[in-house]
Amino acid sequence: MSDLDLFSDPYGSDPYDDPDRDDRGDRGRRTRRPATRRQRQRQRQKQRRRARNGKAAFLFAMAFLVAVVGTGGVLGAAWLDHRMNPPDYEGQGTGSVTVQIKDGDSGSTIAATLLSHQVVKSTGAFVEVYGKNPKAAGIQPGFYKLRKQMSSAAAMALLLDPKSRAGNLITFPEGLRVSQVIKQLVTKTGIPKSDFEKVVRRPTGLGLPEYANGKLEGYLYPGQYNLNPNASAREILKLMVDRFNQFARQYDLEGRAQRAKMRPGSVITMASLVQAESGRPSDMPKISQVIYNRLRHEPVPMFLKFDSTTLYGLGKFGIVASSEDIKSKNRYNTYNYPGLPPGPISNPGEKAIDAVFEPEDGDWLFFVATDPDNRLTEFASTEAEFEVLRQKLNKYLQSKGGN
Repeated sequence: MSDLDLFSDPYGSDPYDDPDRDDRGDRGRRTRRPATRRQRQRQRQKQRRRARNGKAAFLFAMAFLVAVVGTGGVLGAAWLDHRMNPPDYEGQGTGSVTVQIKDGDSGSTIAATLLSHQVVKSTGAFVEVYGKNPKAAGIQPGFYKLRKQMSSAAAMALLLDPKSRAGNLITFPEGLRVSQVIKQLVTKTGIPKSDFEKVVRRPTGLGLPEYANGKLEGYLYPGQYNLNPNASAREILKLMVDRFNQFARQYDLEGRAQRAKMRPGSVITMASLVQAESGRPSDMPKISQVIYNRLRHEPVPMFLKFDSTTLYGLGKFGIVASSEDIKSKNRYNTYNYPGLPPGPISNPGEKAIDAVFEPEDGDWLFFVATDPDNRLTEFASTEAEFEVLRQKLNKYLQSKGGN
């Protein structure tokens, strides 16, 4: 390294150009020479620039602070006003929109639903009206015909008016066949029968469980439904299948079937037989036991010989299958085919499914609906006892003019 490097300023200034440096260099004593006029002028200019920059920075900071505080104040006031006086439409609104209120919806949930359908202008306005109305808790779940851009008070009035209910409330009892369900749906909704039949033939996208084998029978869960007036045939049937799937999960159908060493599909098929043959819920565990006793009969299993299955396969309804019906070759004819039929013959309810898992102990092999009008079913363990019961049924049928 040279001597020049040792005295060089790393920022490029010349060490020999120091005004405070003595002409004799490092060897002489350092003395401060008076600043020249030019140097004093430069220093004054730097001081003036610093002063101007500092003042500008201060003014900018103050302006920024005022802007922030001012904007915050405006926004804060606006937010407070929005909270105290939430925006609301005026009047009865225009047009028409269908809104669904679900069971258990709170006032804020209903408000959000109305806002999403452009019925009300803000959730706050509706919640305020909801909170002041003592009848608000009486809003029933279902579909409502409302209008867009209504005042919250007007929307509340319609939700409390039964006439604005737009849904099709319908109840399906246990044991109906798919064909019977469709008949009721056509009457209630006005949707063409062909639309439902098309879905039945090709039930894709309905969420049927794998063990349904692509068939709707047995999987349209009975109960009360509030149907969307704008729903299609496929959407309505999917709603019923969804209800079955919900029940199956809560009931642990597959788990219980596995523990009982049965297939879930067989459980529903057997439950549909129990449902179809029972006059009263109290009969169900006994009829379930009859089915088990016949299928497990020794030395060889017995044919079920159920009129209900045979008539189902022929698309007929009735109490007793005729001799011609019994000769039919349809696979649901349990007079001619052993074991359970190939699928459900109706849509069973929970009690019938319970009976499959919890049959009543007994040695019965027969049962007869001896008085269908009063839903009376009697049970027998022997052929002789069965003949007595069958004679009772024949007398009943004769009194009614036949089957």
